[in-house]
Amino acid sequence: MSGRRILPVVSAAVAVSAALAVGCSSPPGRPAGSPGGPTASAADAVRPGPAPYWVDPESDAARQVRAWREAGRTADAELLERISTRPVADWPAGDDPEPDIAAAVRGASATGQSVLLTAYNIPHRDCGAYSAGGAPDASAYRTWTERFAGAIGDASATVILEPDAVAHVVDGCTPPSSHAERFDLLSGAVDTLKARPGTKVYLDAGNPEWHADPAKLVEPLHRAGIDRADGFALNVSNFQTDATVRAYGARLSALLGGTHYVVDSSRNGRGPLVGDRTEAWCNPPGRALGTPPTTDTGDARLDAYLWIKRPGDSDGPCRGGPAAGTWWPQYALGLARAAGS
Repeated sequence: MSGRRILPVVSAAVAVSAALAVGCSSPPGRPAGSPGGPTASAADAVRPGPAPYWVDPESDAARQVRAWREAGRTADAELLERISTRPVADWPAGDDPEPDIAAAVRGASATGQSVLLTAYNIPHRDCGAYSAGGAPDASAYRTWTERFAGAIGDASATVILEPDAVAHVVDGCTPPSSHAERFDLLSGAVDTLKARPGTKVYLDAGNPEWHADPAKLVEPLHRAGIDRADGFALNVSNFQTDATVRAYGARLSALLGGTHYVVDSSRNGRGPLVGDRTEAWCNPPGRALGTPPTTDTGDARLDAYLWIKRPGDSDGPCRGGPAAGTWWPQYALGLARAAGS
């Protein structure tokens, strides 16, 4: 993605590729996020709410909590529980997503909960930037999505489909020669996933800073299969405030005839970085956890606040961070601490 909003990798317990990360939030050279709307309060950032999603007991955050307790860092461990006790999305990696998904489904089935997943393997992913990669061709992608859906089976699941894929078509990053194939693959993926009886699908639609005019997304989302999906997703791995995203989501929903949507609130507790906007998308300092995952949104069209980006995974080698998608406990601790300040 351009403008970078690095996305998370699957937790170490089930990951097969520790380098997976997403990158776009806005066009190249344009800051990914701008001030606007009130930030979430500290109370919002730590308030529990109904979230029928499975929490991975072997996530990077959970293992870090255990390690810090054993090392006597009790206060830090307690802060990090603000992440480890919340459901976050799994990002099945590699050519075969089945092992990762199967592990999550087994865990969720034991607790009677739903799995939260992100499908991120579209060909020409991220326009060759930090999260370059994806399936080598259309045939491989169709096989991958079939395996993805097959691994879910009859389980309850919510899938965020291909962060940035539609928005990159709109901003011109994806070349015109690939547009028709991309829409065909996205539309096919919607159908493949929706064939599973317990699966909800939300097509990613970027964030308010990336495409300020939501009307630009309407036709592309229709071509990508939004009419057969459960809705769209906003703010994935970005920092726009709940208020800003909800206002934007309401506009886009109305343009789509009342389509529902979900919001990534994993790191938006203080909104986007202000002041120096250089690489504002990449490990910005002073950010905080946002609204915890919940389906209790108070908005009939907003289905859930979700933690799609895994809080604590680096956005990339900027501001002292490790490689994109790598667990960075110091940054995670900063997010957790700021949520309660």
